Order: sequence, then structure tokens, then C-alpha cells
Amino acid sequence: MGKLVANYFISLDGVVEAPDKWHFPYFNDEMGAAVGAGMQENTAFMMGRILYEEWSAYWTQAPGDDKTAAYFNNVPKYVVSSTLTDPTWSNTTVVPGDPARIREIVEKNDGNIGIAGSATLVRWLLAMDLLDELHLMIHPIAVGRGQRLFEDTPTHALRLVSTETFATGVLNTVYVPAKS
Repeated sequence: MGKLVANYFISLDGVVEAPDKWHFPYFNDEMGAAVGAGMQENTAFMMGRILYEEWSAYWTQAPGDDKTAAYFNNVPKYVVSSTLTDPTWSNTTVVPGDPARIREIVEKNDGNIGIAGSATLVRWLLAMDLLDELHLMIHPIAVGRGQRLFEDTPTHALRLVSTETFATGVLNTVYVPAKS
């Protein structure tokens, strides 16, 4: 059985939007190794429709020798959407926002199903008690504006299961839902 694992670059003030504008000064070999290790554990990827549209346009046009592009172009992808009907990106399956269907996908998967971006999807997965792990790379910067991971959400108790600090001051944390 697999696990649903969400991964985010996040600022101190909770912003996850547009990390390309604030994240890269903190990227180093430690972070690269952690991101790479996480990607190796993924046997599939889940996203919402908006991220699907952005990433499919980008990764399908990337150079053929780009290892990250090869990963995203070949990994099985699940898009949770009620509006996407004809995905053109290879290995893509559209699934409705049905908790039973999501559980079925996770149960049939042998590894992690990674999630990045798609904050709305992750909030929904948490509310439906479907998310297994939340990996946050907390950057020592307050961005001030942009979509936050937790906007207008109910309370979600989480339990910290691991943490490490990179030389750049980024905290690499892993949380799981705290079961009462």
C-alpha cells in the first residue's frame, strides 16, 4: 500500500506560491539531496488541474536530457479534477474528487504518491483524512504575499516526526496527521 505525501517549499509566513521568486537563494546540495531522495520514493504523482496545465506545458517542452523532465514526463500522474476530460500528458489519469477513489489509488500503489503545488488539493486531502505525510522545507524568509498552504481551513492537528536544519537555515520537516 502506498502513501500520499505532500511536499512544499514554504516561507515562515506560510506562503507556498511562486517559490521560484524566493526559494533559490536557499537551495544547496543538502536540499538537492533531500528533494532527490523524496523523488526516488515516489512511484506516482498527484496534482490538481491548474498545476497539471502549468506543468504539462512546461515539462513536455523541456530538453530530452533533463532528468527532472524525464521523471515528470514518465511517472504515472493522477489529476484530481471535475473539469479536465482529455489529458494529453503521458501517463496521466484523471480522477474525480471522490475520497473512495483516492483511497483505492493509494491502496493499489506500491510507493509514495508525491504531491507538490496544488495547495487546494492538499487542504482537501487533509480535510478528508487522506494525506499521510506533509513534508515542509521551511525557508527563513517572510514573503508577505501569495497563496498560503493553510488559508481558510479548519484546524488540522499534525505531529512532527522528523526535522533537520540545512546550512542555509531551511528546516526540513515531516509531519503526519495526529490521530486523536
